[in-house]
Amino acid sequence: NYWNAASFPNPSSYLHFSTFQGETSADISFYFKTLTPWGVFLENMGKEDFIKLELKSATEVSFSFDVGNGPVEIVVRSPTPLNDDQWHRVTAERNVKQASLQVDRLPQQIRKAPTEGHTRLELYSQLFVGGAGGQQGFLGCIRSLRMNGVTLDLEERAKVTSGFISGCSGHCTSYGTNCENGGKCLERYHGYSCDCSNTAYDGTFCNKDVGAFFEEGMWLRYNFQAPAINARDSSSRVENSPDQQNSHPDLAQEEIRFSFSTTKAPCILLYISSFTTDFLAVLVKPTGSLQIRYNLGGTREPYNIDVDHRNMANGQPHSVNITRHEKTIILKLDHYPSVSYHLPSSSDTLFNSPKSLFLGKVIETGKIDQEIHKYNTPGFTGCLSRVQFNQIAPLKAALRQTNASAHVHIQGELVESNCGASPLTLSPMSSATDPWHLDHLDSASADFPYNPGQGQAIRNGVNRNSAIIGGVIAVVIFTILCTLVFLIRYMFRHKGTYHTNEAKGAESAESADAAIMNNDPNFTETIDESKKEWLI
Repeated sequence: NYWNAASFPNPSSYLHFSTFQGETSADISFYFKTLTPWGVFLENMGKEDFIKLELKSATEVSFSFDVGNGPVEIVVRSPTPLNDDQWHRVTAERNVKQASLQVDRLPQQIRKAPTEGHTRLELYSQLFVGGAGGQQGFLGCIRSLRMNGVTLDLEERAKVTSGFISGCSGHCTSYGTNCENGGKCLERYHGYSCDCSNTAYDGTFCNKDVGAFFEEGMWLRYNFQAPAINARDSSSRVENSPDQQNSHPDLAQEEIRFSFSTTKAPCILLYISSFTTDFLAVLVKPTGSLQIRYNLGGTREPYNIDVDHRNMANGQPHSVNITRHEKTIILKLDHYPSVSYHLPSSSDTLFNSPKSLFLGKVIETGKIDQEIHKYNTPGFTGCLSRVQFNQIAPLKAALRQTNASAHVHIQGELVESNCGASPLTLSPMSSATDPWHLDHLDSASADFPYNPGQGQAIRNGVNRNSAIIGGVIAVVIFTILCTLVFLIRYMFRHKGTYHTNEAKGAESAESADAAIMNNDPNFTETIDESKKEWLI
């Protein structure tokens, strides 16, 4: 068990086990963490023999033993302190040939055994983990103690030993960074876990997006608090009573994070209303660009932030991160650098009495900004994911049963989806190098690709250089085919019918000479007259 551990609450505490059986070989490994610069990890005694592992100083771990040839000690020295409340691994081995000690990934220290002498480690006492017999014991935590392949059950022994704590606290010191996206690391009996309740994420390490698909006309409302008992005129700003301020705390800062994808514009992505005229809206304008509207009072018109440098209604996932501290607003869009904006000097710094958060559409009583009404029809269509306002995750509260689920009201069917959960992982290209960027071309159409080399739109969609390259490729292919035809004809030129000079009638003649004589009339003329025979 990797997390089988025990905490040693004071230097005189120890756990005892049966005698270690390591006469000819010993293989010991464990993890420790401590804030003290010394302490005995474990020890087992015999009549004269012994074996011991200890932290001798803040930077030294010692492995000592005696098999009857005199004490032997191996020390590993660390360049950095080991009492840093971080986990460190110790591995000690001994056999009849040599002994070794290693700490973390520091170089292993090895000591050869003498060629003559005793080789058996004879132990009689119990094995003590921690200090015993008046020694300076270990103060901290030990886990995953293995001796010759057997894991000692530290937790079970700690349960039955007075003054001990089973398990270890402080796992989050070493592993808390595994909890992502603002997840909180919680100490557990056998390790740790990640609390994702205050995040817009799910999963073991708070790294799984929680998102949903919004059909046209659908909306979600998250109520921060119940409405105030006394009626208030939402068309004018009024001073809150102390009780009302406690019910609806004013905000000097807020952080909004979410990702979305859509092809429809205009629309409302997120809207935060209040019991006053304060509001915050994140919109997609008819042109597809993003707009953020802040109204905190003190100004006649809302303060607008327009992000006109790209089309956000292109169906691709986009991430938005808005952080405000008093009058300073920081916007980070996708993987573009963060940009700072400042509210007008006459603007207030508090978002007074936040009331509700809307996604997709605004269905709110009282007076609403007229520009918001224009964006309210037909509503948002697309995907929203990992929506978070400060410590509130409205989408997660709607899709998961949490303590905040009672604050959520949904109009329509909310379908969980991760279609808006994957923002671009590559930095977008600039308009000068993006071949599909046409925003700066007055006469260009989205149907015509942009050629950055010539700086103009190519209406037939074919580049002249591409045509030349295609022609060269065609010529090369034609040449290769012709060469193949020539080689084939050359290789098979000797195949087919063939002609011989064998005389006709060779099959019926007595011999080849007879066949020649019968078929060639001139053959007899070549015979020497002297060799003719005459019969009388």
